[in-house]
Amino acid sequence: MTQLLRLLAAVAALSATGAQPRAPRELPARFEDAAFWQMVNDLSEPGGYFRSDNFISNEGELQYVINELQASVPRGRAYVGVGPEQNFTYIAALEPGIAFIVDIRRQNMVQHLLVKALMETSADRAEFLSRLFSRPRPAGLDSTTDVTSLFEAFAVVAADTGMFLHTLDAVRAFLVDENGFALGAADLESLRYVLSAFGEAGPDISYSFGQMGGRGGGRFGSWMPTLAQVMTETDEDGRQRSYLAAEASYRRLQELQRRNLIIPVVGDFGGPDALRNVARWLKAHDATVGVFYASNVEQYLFQQGDAAAKFYANLATFPLDSSSTFVRSASNRGWVPMRNPRSRMAQLTMRIEPMLAAIRGGRVANYGDLILLRP
Repeated sequence: MTQLLRLLAAVAALSATGAQPRAPRELPARFEDAAFWQMVNDLSEPGGYFRSDNFISNEGELQYVINELQASVPRGRAYVGVGPEQNFTYIAALEPGIAFIVDIRRQNMVQHLLVKALMETSADRAEFLSRLFSRPRPAGLDSTTDVTSLFEAFAVVAADTGMFLHTLDAVRAFLVDENGFALGAADLESLRYVLSAFGEAGPDISYSFGQMGGRGGGRFGSWMPTLAQVMTETDEDGRQRSYLAAEASYRRLQELQRRNLIIPVVGDFGGPDALRNVARWLKAHDATVGVFYASNVEQYLFQQGDAAAKFYANLATFPLDSSSTFVRSASNRGWVPMRNPRSRMAQLTMRIEPMLAAIRGGRVANYGDLILLRP
């Protein structure tokens, strides 16, 4: 009950009436490298701990909400998300004007910078994967190759240590020497660690690879999807919608990366600064949140005292309207049915304003209440 009272107090000032959708003022078309790096640092908090390296997502239903989001959320809005590559699938499909990826782990920020460097400097999906996996590019791959064939081709190619070292040096030079991002020694070690993980595991890398399960997998390895499986998954209509499913999606992301409009931020969802800093920036630019993707972060926040209450207080500071939508992943604990038989996570959507109003109205005392909430 104490947590509920804190949660209610955290959002007590939130208005229950939703604003009507409006077009945002034109967002910046691009940021110069120095401005981008300044934003990364100014918006961030000190890094924190999470139990897994979380190199990739484990959400089999990730694409099942894309049709709904495309139909209800206007393009050009702001996107806020958490975690690694799943954000790219949503960004490519929803075409926001700007995206902020907020994660408690500084390593996640470094991983996004690694992907940014590879995307900006790789001509197509095949070259991108070749460098990410430190594997020579198989013959016969081009811009028309389907994503299943793409991953099947790389699955039979061995990692190349020389290619890994060459890519690592090229990425460091691009980020530090060319773009001027002042990465410290710990960040550069994280850069090496992340690229080495993708090189060692290749297309078979999964959420459980690394700290949680060790280099050979672990207790979750038998059911955690691999990157190949995540990238070749489909939406509910059987269409492959991952960011690597089509060259056009990759190029859309590549252009946003080159314009420095996908901004990784280090921050705790229940922390005092990062999310509120992003919210203030959006308000200052008259921008509205289109989608806020939280994965299953709330599950952990409800295990940490008043962290959930602090998160919803942070969320309430964002510029929202009646179309602003929350996307969460719920573990399969019998609360909701899985639409994808291959998934252990259900992807759920909810309008943010009525969600916060329901929390304020006393309808959420714990994580289970939140998952079952239907405002």
